[in-house]
Amino acid sequence: MPKYDIYLYGMTLVSTMNLLNGPYPEADTYGEIKQSYILPGGETGSCSIVLAALGCTVKIDGNFQGSKTKDILNQYLVNKFGIDMSGVYIDPSFDGVQDMILIDSNTRTCFGTFGAFFDDEIKRWNVPVRRDIENAKVVGLDPFFMEQSDLVAKYCHELGKKYVTIDCRPETIIHKYSEVNVVSNEFIKSNFPDISVEELFKTYTENTEGLVIFTFGSREIMFGRRNGPIHSFKPYKVEIQSTLGAGDSFKAGVIYGVLKEMSDEYIVKFAAATAATACSRFPLALNPPSLEIIDELIKK
Repeated sequence: MPKYDIYLYGMTLVSTMNLLNGPYPEADTYGEIKQSYILPGGETGSCSIVLAALGCTVKIDGNFQGSKTKDILNQYLVNKFGIDMSGVYIDPSFDGVQDMILIDSNTRTCFGTFGAFFDDEIKRWNVPVRRDIENAKVVGLDPFFMEQSDLVAKYCHELGKKYVTIDCRPETIIHKYSEVNVVSNEFIKSNFPDISVEELFKTYTENTEGLVIFTFGSREIMFGRRNGPIHSFKPYKVEIQSTLGAGDSFKAGVIYGVLKEMSDEYIVKFAAATAATACSRFPLALNPPSLEIIDELIKK
């Protein structure tokens, strides 16, 4: 089996992306669509594109694909970016995971069927293959696929592979073994509404040897490790076209930073610059950030 830089396990789907001409409209009013695309998306799909654009070799696995998603993913992920999807199962009885997104310059609103997907008695995602993880230098792990996501974390721990994850709770095995856990403001607000951010950050750092990063959109990023100080970093300012894919690009930047053995501070800088660059262009799948543009933004 071939070796590669990054193994990603998580959600890959097809998104219908509508960029609005103006702010998101109020109910019972009209909104004009400026641009529309049908392209790969999802936390792992978008992350894989950014990493491939940064020069990494990438293999992905996770949810099944179906009749309405396989051709688009093959066209872009495989043919355009050279991403290895050989382990992804194509379910002939399944359309595939899709969503529709309305985007203005400051927000993006997603419409999908994820509730039904995860509530279905049939679990349409692969069991991770240990050899795939063994053949990767670094792993990116989405925590959404229950015991299968936990299994990726266990394999990484057994094999001594560093992995980056997102939005998982501090008591989980995924968080415990992670090299980096990136926790978004959206996840914090919905899961810990009654806990101060400082107290929550301490809880996270006490439950892992890895780096913890809290992101808050355009507000200051918090990062640190167990028994250490809480550091902060102000995100870069850019002219925003779309915030869609900002979090996935940030995760990709962190994974790249771990791959290149960057310091904690520079990982955050690089990830923030990757996300900012992604926000300055649309759509991400056709205009992913380049290493040169990211480095230029950091130097500025």
